[in-house]
Amino acid sequence: MISSSQLLAYTLTSIVIIVIPGPGVLFIVGRALSHGRRSAMATASGHAAGNYVVAACVAVGLGAAVERSQQVFTVVKLAGAVYLAWLGIQAIRHRKDLAGAFAAPGAANGNLRALRDGFLVGVTNPKSLILFGAILPQFVNRTAGNVQGQMLLLALVSVSIGVVTDTAWGFVASTVRDWFARSPRRFALVGGAGGLAMIGLGVTVAVTGRKS
Repeated sequence: MISSSQLLAYTLTSIVIIVIPGPGVLFIVGRALSHGRRSAMATASGHAAGNYVVAACVAVGLGAAVERSQQVFTVVKLAGAVYLAWLGIQAIRHRKDLAGAFAAPGAANGNLRALRDGFLVGVTNPKSLILFGAILPQFVNRTAGNVQGQMLLLALVSVSIGVVTDTAWGFVASTVRDWFARSPRRFALVGGAGGLAMIGLGVTVAVTGRKS
């Protein structure tokens, strides 16, 4: 169904696109700085799930509509930007409460929220829409049949690469955060910085992207 040359070419293309930090990576780093390693890992898992939902939409034709329609693309992009900014504001507001947040009995609920937040960012990530809506279809052999299956399989390759790189970014960022967390004051500053990073990311997402 998919030739080895197709798979290799798409894998290399995905690595180049995914390794370059985009909205998803910056969001995960922001969560790692604000909330710690477990939150970052949960966010990365949710982000991967959200990305695969985008890929599934592409497979059934919805992704093409998003990529071709400037209006739909803009709505999705702005929704993601607003959500990122809101999460950043929340991180700044609660920066002084972060030290014991994940040591409390309610830690599981916090991780579930991180999973949900990552999922929503993954679904509305413009970079995912571009990868799966514009690039992925170019590596499908339509004459071989089962186009949807090919797209889903290729998308799984991208999502797998993303999980590895996202968790690596989150691990490194949380390690730096742990060092700062030894001082409550530094911990609050880093938590606020993570919130500012998410707000800045939301603004960046809102003002950049496709122009035509």
